[in-house]
Amino acid sequence: MDSRIEPLDMLGLKPGDAKILRNAGARVTDDTLRTLVLAVYLLGVERVLVLPHTRCKMASVENDDVVHDLIMSEYGVDTRSLEFHTDNDQLGALKHDLERIRHHPLLPKGLPVAGAIYDVDSGKVTPTGL
Repeated sequence: MDSRIEPLDMLGLKPGDAKILRNAGARVTDDTLRTLVLAVYLLGVERVLVLPHTRCKMASVENDDVVHDLIMSEYGVDTRSLEFHTDNDQLGALKHDLERIRHHPLLPKGLPVAGAIYDVDSGKVTPTGL
């Protein structure tokens, strides 16, 4: 969801080449999985790339409590009913999320699923091999 990033440009694609799902932290949530199921079966998606980026705010804090506390102290809003899926181990979170996709019972076995990291400073996309 980072406004510094234009996903199609970064991958050398043009409108219509890819379905782009964006959320805070590039995390594979239940809603992401629901959307992937729809994308695969109804929109013809044949492969998946999960692509978090460097200097991500959601990967810079240890856990959700830090974000909840910040929002409460700055804005007086209690957000504890939400899960933000923060994780300062970005590669560990990516590995977990790739496995969620690969083992989801409603997604086809053998669906190609890959991970990479986008460097917001250099513009380089680095496959993780996870």
